[in-house]
Amino acid sequence: MEKRNLKITFNKSGSGSITKRITLPSKFISDMGITEQDRDVELLYDEQHKQIILRKAKKN
Repeated sequence: MEKRNLKITFNKSGSGSITKRITLPSKFISDMGITEQDRDVELLYDEQHKQIILRKAKKN
């Protein structure tokens, strides 16, 4: 398992709302098999452990 410490970017829109974004390392995305043509992912939030889980979406 590889660990990276990243920062979240906060962007304010013209209407005043704030969008939060994080840039993921290319190595992680490539290793997950995510491409520009196959980019569907599943994002889960574990409230109990305060963790976010990102995984490649399964095809139906």
